[in-house]
Amino acid sequence: MAEDERACYVYGVVTDDRPDESVKDLPAVGDPEAPVTLVRQGGQAAVVSEVPVDKPLGTPEDLRTHARVLDHLAAQGSPVLPFRFGTVVRDTAAVADELLAEGHDDFARGLDRLRGRTQLTVRARYDEDAVLREVVTEQPEARRLRDELRGLPEDAGYEQRIELGQLVMDSIAAKRSVDALELDRRLAPYALGSVSEEPASSEGLVNASFLVEDAKRQAFEEAAEELAAHWHGRVRMRLLGPLAPYDFVADATLEGKEGDE
Repeated sequence: MAEDERACYVYGVVTDDRPDESVKDLPAVGDPEAPVTLVRQGGQAAVVSEVPVDKPLGTPEDLRTHARVLDHLAAQGSPVLPFRFGTVVRDTAAVADELLAEGHDDFARGLDRLRGRTQLTVRARYDEDAVLREVVTEQPEARRLRDELRGLPEDAGYEQRIELGQLVMDSIAAKRSVDALELDRRLAPYALGSVSEEPASSEGLVNASFLVEDAKRQAFEEAAEELAAHWHGRVRMRLLGPLAPYDFVADATLEGKEGDE
């Protein structure tokens, strides 16, 4: 295998009305110098760039670049079907004649269902000091254990420390369930769908993604701002978007298929 052999990295599929300039000067996965281009076929276009076949993909920068390309496309207002990171095809001919030709109907359904819609993601996390104060205020047992441990040396009160830690974790978990429901109650009415997951960190509240119609985006953002103000000093919220619809692309193609049956 030649050292300079190249393959075609695929970011996703868009409609064919995208101009070539829409992907000009974007960074590329695997090779920062490779141009990002469009391969057109049957009214659709795949967003691609060349990658060296002898270089493994998967660095943090590769992952960020993959998302950066797709989110740039999403911000332009036309629908985009993002592919999973690491999708590599033999060459541009295979992209056109195999990928786009064979997947045309599924891609068409997905692009049609996502037209005029975008993904907005809310990442919410607790202010650690604030939520700990809440627990101590609301839980007499937590106050008792805290007072017992106050002034003890680090190697003393082992059982009390374990008990207090468990109580705090349980209390925050209960708050997380209630607050995640509150976030969904306030924001879901402005969205067509939502997907949420608990963040990995102990102070995380929820990561929630919403599929929002363009006509309701301002109302959604205003509702998110109101919730952030309501939780000010207690929860830190970040609103990300518009993003490529990573969490809704499967639904967009599958639901359209079911509707045809």
